[in-house]
Amino acid sequence: MGTDAHRETAVYTHGHHESVLRSHRWRTAENSAGYLIGRLRPGMSVLDVGCGPGTITADLASLVAPGRVTAVDHAADILGQARAHCAERGLDTVDFAVADVHALDFPDDSFDVVHAHQVLQHVGDPVRALREMRRVCRPGGIVAVRDADYAAMTWHPASPDMDDWLGLYERVARANGGEPDAGRRLRSWALAAGFSAVTCSATVWCFADEADRAWWGGLWADRTVASSYADLAVAGGHATRADLDRIAAAWRAWSAAPDAWFAALHGELLCTP
Repeated sequence: MGTDAHRETAVYTHGHHESVLRSHRWRTAENSAGYLIGRLRPGMSVLDVGCGPGTITADLASLVAPGRVTAVDHAADILGQARAHCAERGLDTVDFAVADVHALDFPDDSFDVVHAHQVLQHVGDPVRALREMRRVCRPGGIVAVRDADYAAMTWHPASPDMDDWLGLYERVARANGGEPDAGRRLRSWALAAGFSAVTCSATVWCFADEADRAWWGGLWADRTVASSYADLAVAGGHATRADLDRIAAAWRAWSAAPDAWFAALHGELLCTP
């Protein structure tokens, strides 16, 4: 977030620990922006809000080339990784900037597409953020947002310690000023932001085969004990280090179960200003 009061209203719960970036680097336009891909055309200009390490950004740039993509994030250090990723892919149509989604430093009607993946769940004022995204999007353009809905996530086999993980994450995220169940609220926020043409959809990430389980369970186990989320959980009095160790062990036990399955629901919107 940026320089105004919104910097204090929400804290990015995950931080940029390796276990977090392990997840972010896995994301592609195909697995994280499939609802938008069919609307993209060569020559379009795109603003990618909250670009992180740039894997989705690079895919968007490939799809709209020779159109330009502007990739922004509130964290200056992560933009270096996004630059490096786009350079590795030989993309020279991407610009980078630090930005606050509550107060974007771009003129009105600047972009054909404004995209944000897993951003609105972490901001202090998602309606204001959507108003800003609407402002910088050209008439007839597209504002595309996708966010997880933690309370709708489900898994097998049942585990009381995994239930504790979900409750803990939601408490920490809300204490930080975010809304972890953002997916179900996207349409309501968009209507409050002044959009009238809103197309809604939902898709899931599903982790079931052995490699996917090991990857997903491993990154959440590591995130639970070693990331900013872990520090915030303890500092805020939401959990002890022993609690975090127990939850991390539950993630590893879940991923080792041969019949394990996990689904993460996401809400998605395509909005026309």
